[in-house]
Amino acid sequence: MTKGIRIVNRTLRIAQVAPPFERVPPHAYGGTERVVDELVRELHRRGHHVTTFASGDSIVPGERVVTVPEALRPLGYAGDSLPYMHITMQAVLARAAEFDVIHAHLEWASLLLARTSPVPVVTTFHGRLDLPWAEALLSDPPGGLVAISQNQAATHPDVPWAAVVYNGLTLGGAPTERRRGDGLVFVGRITPEKGIVEAIEIATRTGRPLKIAAKAGPSAKEREYHDEVFLPALKAAGSLAEYIGEIPSAERDLLFAESYATLMPGSWPEPFGLVAIESLACGTPVVARRIGALPEVLREGIDGFFGDDVTGMAFVVDRVAELDRDAIRASVVDRFSAERMTDGYEAVYRRMIAGASQGAGDRETREAGSDDGSTERELASPQRLEALTGGR
Repeated sequence: MTKGIRIVNRTLRIAQVAPPFERVPPHAYGGTERVVDELVRELHRRGHHVTTFASGDSIVPGERVVTVPEALRPLGYAGDSLPYMHITMQAVLARAAEFDVIHAHLEWASLLLARTSPVPVVTTFHGRLDLPWAEALLSDPPGGLVAISQNQAATHPDVPWAAVVYNGLTLGGAPTERRRGDGLVFVGRITPEKGIVEAIEIATRTGRPLKIAAKAGPSAKEREYHDEVFLPALKAAGSLAEYIGEIPSAERDLLFAESYATLMPGSWPEPFGLVAIESLACGTPVVARRIGALPEVLREGIDGFFGDDVTGMAFVVDRVAELDRDAIRASVVDRFSAERMTDGYEAVYRRMIAGASQGAGDRETREAGSDDGSTERELASPQRLEALTGGR
C-alpha cells in the first residue's frame, strides 16, 4: 500500500501554487490571490498540511515557499510573465514528491506543470478561456481541470472537466448599512473590457454620483487607456464621478455597504465575478451587463438587474430600490462561502489522489505478474475504491 493510499482519508499534503504577481492575500486588487488565500486558510483550518508557493510578502498559514521576494505587479513590473511562471513551476517540481496533490492557479502555465508533475495536479482557470490558443492547448488535456463557472466551462464543452467549483469568500463579516446614500460604485480595473467609461456614462444618465475604486495597470497599453480615455471621461463627468483609486478590502467593503448599487457594465465574459459577491454580501444590489458567468451569480430581480447596454442598465438603476437587501446578503453568504468552495476542491483532490493511487496499484500488479490476479482484484474492488475516496 502506497503512502498516498494510506492518507487519503486523513489529512492531505497540499501544495497551493499562486502566481507571483500579487501577494497572498492581495493588499488591494487581486481576484485569484483572494481565492487562493481563502482556500489555504480553510484547508489549514480543517487540519491539512498546506504549502503555499507565493511571493515573499505573502502572509499565509502553514508553510510558505517564496517564488519571488516581493509581488511583481505592485513593484511596477509589466514585462514578460513567462520567466516568472517558469521559476514558480521549477520551485514546485523540486518539491513535488512531498505532496499528495498540487493545486495550480497559474492559468495556462498550469497545463505544463500538470504534464510534468509526478503527483496529481488540480488546475483552476481563473481567467477567460475563449482565446486563440486555447483549443490547441486543451486538445489533449491532463486530468484535474476545474472551471469556476458553467459559462467558463461551456467555452470548451469537449474538455473532461473534473468539476465546476464556484469561487467563495469569507462573507459573513461584511458590513451593512441601513441608511445608504444614493450613489453608485465601480470596483475593478481601468481597462476597456471592464466598462469603467460605461459606468461613468450610466452615472451621468441617471444623475447619481459614482465612486470609482479601480486599479491602474503598469503596462503601456493600460497607461495609454488611463491617460487618453479614462481621465477625459472622468473630467467630463465633473462632480458626479470621483476616482478613489485602489483601496484595501476593508475599505472596499465599506464603500459597497454605503452605496445604492454596484455597476458591472464590462463587455468581457466574466469567468465568475468576485466583485458581484462582495457587493451582495454587503446587501448592495448589482446592475450589470448580461454576459459571462454573471447570470449564474446574480438572480435577476432579486440580487439586481441586467441590461444589454448602457441605456438598458441606466434604465433599471432606479428599480434597485425595490429589492430586499437583507435577503440578498443572506443568500450570497451561503451560496458563495469559502467553506462551500473548499468542499468542492477537497472532493476533487480526493478523486485525483484515489485515481493516481489506483493507477499505481494497477501498474505494480502488472509488473509483479500475479498468477491468479488476486492482488489486482483486491485493489480494484468496489470496497477498496470506497475506502480510497472516503465513501464519496
